[in-house]
Amino acid sequence: MKRLFIPLMLCTLLVFSCKNETKETPEEDTKAEVPEKQAEGPFFKISLAQWSMHKMVEDDGANPFEFAKEASGLGFDAVEYVSQLYEDQVKDLGMQAVVDSLKNEQKRHGVSCILIMVDHEGDLADPDEAKRNEAVEKHKKWVDATVTLGGHAIRVNTFGTNDPEEWLPAVTDGLKKLSEYAATKNINVLVENHGWLSSNAELVMEAITAVDMENCGTLPDFGNWCVKRADEERWGDCVEEYPDLYKGTTLLMTAAKAVSAKAYDFNENGKQDKLDYVRLLQIVKDAGYTGHIGIEFEGDSLSEKEGIMATKALLLSAAEQLK
Repeated sequence: MKRLFIPLMLCTLLVFSCKNETKETPEEDTKAEVPEKQAEGPFFKISLAQWSMHKMVEDDGANPFEFAKEASGLGFDAVEYVSQLYEDQVKDLGMQAVVDSLKNEQKRHGVSCILIMVDHEGDLADPDEAKRNEAVEKHKKWVDATVTLGGHAIRVNTFGTNDPEEWLPAVTDGLKKLSEYAATKNINVLVENHGWLSSNAELVMEAITAVDMENCGTLPDFGNWCVKRADEERWGDCVEEYPDLYKGTTLLMTAAKAVSAKAYDFNENGKQDKLDYVRLLQIVKDAGYTGHIGIEFEGDSLSEKEGIMATKALLLSAAEQLK
């Protein structure tokens, strides 16, 4: 009997002690251990492409250095610059001064650079190798600028010829030479469907495959599917379009390192007549892409700021409808 009594007493004391310890735990601490359920956002991040404000700069005389300020004021924390909007400033002030000013504005307004869209620096698919090499050299300063601004890529054009047999070897050479330099700076070189043969998704992917470099990829744009314009002009009336923009987007997404959400005029339902955003975003999601999608508004019926916000609303609405 004595042998049983002592263990029983110890068990009783231990149980009593544990009960007292449980009572000493504050009720609010117990609740704090259960995290509140977070609302899920879209699978992508959103940036603002400066081309959405090009009319403000080119037509209204807005200061392009205030892009970071404007973007922040609209609720964006990531931007995509357009090189051609700084051509006069580069000529007058010098490249370094322009880049330093942009960097200071980024810091001041709390935005980051995603990429720079490079235009008017020569044709990377020019059949003339000397001209092609010159274009490569002219693009290099924008690779360096992207490094300073903290971006990950430059978007390039692939004009030069609209003859597929000439274009493929020329663009492969131009892209490879530029990508080799960009790789030393940890910068990506991205081909956007931006007219002529760059809007032929099959040919673009042939070129990307031929270049065979990790930092050479694509920037699929929801619009921009014109492969031929009147009088062989680069811009103007389109006389031939790529037949299936959804197929084209799917192909380009296999090498995508950025995405551009093009938007034109909105209909009464706040949607795009020629662009099914739900279908396009589903393609982007199915490709496993989770990076930034840049808003690029080009409509006429809304002001640029109104169009930007309408495009953002459409993106978020479409994202909620995905599978």
